Amino acid sequence: MVCVCGIVEALVALAALVFIVVLILAHVTGGMVNLTRHEKEKYFLTPTGEKEPFPSLHDPHSRDLSVVIPAYNEELRMPVMLDEATEYLENRQKKESSFTYEVIVVDDGSKDKTTEVALRYSRKYGSDKVRVLTLVNNRGKGGAVRMGTLSSRGKFILMADADGATKFCDIEKVEAGLNGLDPKPENMAISCGSRAHLEDVSVAQRSMFRTFLMYGFHFLVWFFCVRGIKDTQCGFKLFTREAALKTFSCLHVERWAFDVELLYIAQCFKIPIAEVAVNWTEIEGSKLVPFWSWLQMGRDLVVIRLRYLTGAWKLRSHKSD
Repeated sequence: MVCVCGIVEALVALAALVFIVVLILAHVTGGMVNLTRHEKEKYFLTPTGEKEPFPSLHDPHSRDLSVVIPAYNEELRMPVMLDEATEYLENRQKKESSFTYEVIVVDDGSKDKTTEVALRYSRKYGSDKVRVLTLVNNRGKGGAVRMGTLSSRGKFILMADADGATKFCDIEKVEAGLNGLDPKPENMAISCGSRAHLEDVSVAQRSMFRTFLMYGFHFLVWFFCVRGIKDTQCGFKLFTREAALKTFSCLHVERWAFDVELLYIAQCFKIPIAEVAVNWTEIEGSKLVPFWSWLQMGRDLVVIRLRYLTGAWKLRSHKSD
């Protein structure tokens, strides 16, 4: 009996030591993300090939809507999405003469012709409506969305995936969700597209292992970071300009788990969040590798909580440029 108690005490002490070491590592490795732009990332090209500087999110809005599309090696899938998005936006502009928009495609250091494909739309619709931000190095989806958001002009900012998995016309659903939030403190609000209503179908189609990973990830999200949002990972989210500035100014995670940190930040600032069911279809060619990507995201969730807990990362108010 004495031997068993000694083993238990030793295991508890070891667990405590490991926890302390993890806390220390999380703290000392929790530096700020480098937001310095390469010179080439400060400009977009006009249809005539001239360079024009991107504006700043700190500036007053000059468009009703900005659509930020992160894209990495998306030369094949992106045209379908851009065709759908621009057709919808152009039709809406015809119906609502005062409606203005811009689309910002952020090429996240692609190795294919993603930038060239996006520039075709810029030439077709003009750089006032479609702009291309080409990152010199791959930052990750979160980094690409942030860089595009910080360069946007919209009163409202929609992030949308390049694969077109969510029907673009469902923007009306997330807009309704955003409008239904009241009050909006300092005009800050977020509306998230959600696939939670499709979960039963997806579970039936997945292997038991992938289902286990999915539920494990959901538990970690709930336990460490975000509660009350069933689907944090849907890439169809609408922000007021004020909410985008508040949250993206504090964002650290630049890869797959960035959505979770973004919503964690929003909840810490008590920014109201709506979750709205949207149509979603899985598109072939996903960059998400099931096991390793879920493993990386799980690690990021733990790191997010620990770094805020230890003070390595702090929530701060944005400052003007």
